Amino acid sequence: MSLLPSSFFHLVSLFSFLLFSIVICYSTAQGPPSPGYYPSSKISPVTFGEGFKNLWGPQHQKLDQESLTIWLDTYTGSGFKSLHSYRSGYFGAAVKLQPGYTAGVITSLYLSNNQDYPGNHDEIDIEFLGTTQDKPYVLQTNVYIRGSGDGNIIGREMRFHLWFDPTEDFHNYAILWEPSEIIFLVDDVPIRRYPRKSDATFPTREMHVYGSIWDASSWATEGGKYKADYKYQPFIGQYQNFKLEGCTTEASTSCQPPSASPSGHGSLSPQQLAAMQWVQNNHLVYDYCHDPGRDHTLTPEC
Repeated sequence: MSLLPSSFFHLVSLFSFLLFSIVICYSTAQGPPSPGYYPSSKISPVTFGEGFKNLWGPQHQKLDQESLTIWLDTYTGSGFKSLHSYRSGYFGAAVKLQPGYTAGVITSLYLSNNQDYPGNHDEIDIEFLGTTQDKPYVLQTNVYIRGSGDGNIIGREMRFHLWFDPTEDFHNYAILWEPSEIIFLVDDVPIRRYPRKSDATFPTREMHVYGSIWDASSWATEGGKYKADYKYQPFIGQYQNFKLEGCTTEASTSCQPPSASPSGHGSLSPQQLAAMQWVQNNHLVYDYCHDPGRDHTLTPEC
């Protein structure tokens, strides 16, 4: 019986590797697996006027058929704030970012109580970190607790590259803040879960919802390597499909925020967890818990 040459087995192995690589690349290009549940579909949108007001830079804010545009130039940026403060809830918007050179510029959607507790505030962030023309945006999620974002800053950042171009169309971004956990979502796909492991590492005080565009050249893009270049101004952020549903400060203590999962209680379903794991396997670019340069005694939840 004749034996097959070793070159044949080498070719078979090479073909198998190439096929596997193509399958992986195709899967990654297609985006995450379905989470199986879409919490945004359970929540009705509100108009900008029903939910928000201008906070600063009113001359750099334009509302057109419930699509809000805010922009930054050499004069100023702009920001908006919810009419109510909340103890928990679902807070989201569809956002479209500016293409091209946007280094140093941050477009954001976040919760904060910095006006109520200056120097000792809480915050939950979704921030789009501007970039150079040849690199993708970074979506940064972050949590500050009782002054960890004031003075000696202790951030809890996880950063992602998205599986789509956020400058081509509107995509939905949301924070679901529950008494037991915080879920960050992109198009209803959970990308991060921050559980309440102790009162000391979890925000529990009421917060307003904010959005803004501003110059953070000192740190936003590759640690401040690239600055805002105003020859590309104005830098524009577009928002629509605002969603606010939760327990306001005035609500009864029996109020319950929307659920993250189809069961209506508890945390993420197995299908949602699988989608989140896919995102973190393929698109996570920084995790504070795995940064060897950080002092993890300051972040005991890690």
